[in-house]
Amino acid sequence: MSKAELHKRVVTLGFGGDERLFIAFYRKLQQGLPEGTGIVLRGSVVTNMRHEDGHPFDSQGKGTSDLDVTLVGKKVMEAWVADGYYIPGQHTKPLCDKDPDIAPSLNPLREAVQKLVGRPVNVQATSSLVLYARDVLFGEPYYVVVEPGEGA
Repeated sequence: MSKAELHKRVVTLGFGGDERLFIAFYRKLQQGLPEGTGIVLRGSVVTNMRHEDGHPFDSQGKGTSDLDVTLVGKKVMEAWVADGYYIPGQHTKPLCDKDPDIAPSLNPLREAVQKLVGRPVNVQATSSLVLYARDVLFGEPYYVVVEPGEGA
C-alpha cells in the first residue's frame, strides 16, 4: 500500500474516518512526550487483521479493537520501570490497562488519548532498529505518524 492508502486505512479504522480526531490524537501524544519522540501505529489498525484471531479490526463492534502505539526514542524509554523491558534500553513491554504502573508517568497521557478516541490504547517504546527489524524480519508493518527526531 502507498503511504496515502495506509493513512486512509488508519484514519478510517482507528478514528472512524475523522481526520481531525486523528490529528487531535497525535498532537495530544506529542504534547506529553519528550521532544523528538517518534509516534508509530502498529497492529490491526495497519493490517486490518487482528493478530489473535485473524478477524478484521473492530469485528466485535465499534471501539473494540485497540490502537497499538509505538514510541520511538531513547528519552521516552526512560519512563518505563526497570523490569518494564523485553530488551533493556531497546524495547519495552506495553503500557496498558492491565499494566498501568509499567510507565507510571505516561499512563495519564495514555488514558487521556484512550478517552479521546473511545477505544483501548496500548503504548510501547522501542528503538528505530527494533522497529525496523520487526517489520523486515517478522512482517509486522507499521505506520509512521510522527517521524522520530535527532537522537531518537
